[in-house]
Amino acid sequence: MSADIQYAPVTGFEAEKTAGRTGSNIAATTLRFGSLITFALILIVFSLTAPYFLSIGNIGNVLGQSAISGVLAIGLTIVLIAGGANVVTGGIDLSLAANMGLSAAVYATLTQLGYGDAVAITATLLTGLAIGAVNAAAVVLAGIVPLLATLAVMNIVAGLELVLTQNTVLPASTDLLTLLSASDSFGIPVLAYVLLGFTAIVTAIVQYTPLGLRLYAVGEFPDAARAAGLPLKRLLAGAFLASGLCGGIAGILSVSYLSGSTTGAGEMLLPVVAAALLGSVFSRRLVPTIAGALLSTLLVGFLVNGFQLLNLPSTLVNGIQGLLILIVVSATTLLRKREI
Repeated sequence: MSADIQYAPVTGFEAEKTAGRTGSNIAATTLRFGSLITFALILIVFSLTAPYFLSIGNIGNVLGQSAISGVLAIGLTIVLIAGGANVVTGGIDLSLAANMGLSAAVYATLTQLGYGDAVAITATLLTGLAIGAVNAAAVVLAGIVPLLATLAVMNIVAGLELVLTQNTVLPASTDLLTLLSASDSFGIPVLAYVLLGFTAIVTAIVQYTPLGLRLYAVGEFPDAARAAGLPLKRLLAGAFLASGLCGGIAGILSVSYLSGSTTGAGEMLLPVVAAALLGSVFSRRLVPTIAGALLSTLLVGFLVNGFQLLNLPSTLVNGIQGLLILIVVSATTLLRKREI
């Protein structure tokens, strides 16, 4: 016996849906590889025009100089993953730079009072966690939009830093700071190794553990995650706590890099936001990743370094960062709308 096999005709809607999905995949791939090519072109242009740009010492310096913003960008990326890609209603933490400033001030103040590294480190990390806890409470418990909640916390924290430091520089010197500010025999700063090690640890947790999968599920598919019984509020609160902890760690690195606590930490907000948002273009699905945050941080770091070597005003980088944010956010938003 034989039976005729009948295939259901492909409707116009299904064909349009398939074509749209294919077009989105092509656009996403183009955006991803275009970003990698742009990164490579920047390195090539600066290596041909700027002296010693690709030397081991200069690359190490860029890694060391990017350590603080890289740690902050990783903290913001965790919030972006858990909160979703919409920076208005989803994940965002604008208080990170101010968090770093206050944490650095706490560390420097305690060392000036004669406390050792153990007490100073503990207090600094607890300061970062406390700020993250305030953000978590404002967003998760009070239900305030993250953009507004973290903006308010940013101003509060910045004010506390000014009160603590009296708007002055607080020098600090400890054994830990001496170690962090040193370089190896190749001239590569210890901060470079700290950045790479920290990135590896967070990548292993976020990208390769069930906890990381849950964070992505909560951020990308909240309804499905809720139906699966995942604790959305607890995971989002944990993301803000992790971000706050990154602010505390960055505060310690800042004190080691600057030999004390200085004002003006808010100036790092734009580079950090740029690095976290641009990190999505280095992923296959245009989602925030820890490795992407590192690559985008280094992209900004190499831009600043190349401008400095060519004696060009590094303030132009701010304009470039703003333009890149606009392009990436617009492109990813349009692609997601097209997929929907």
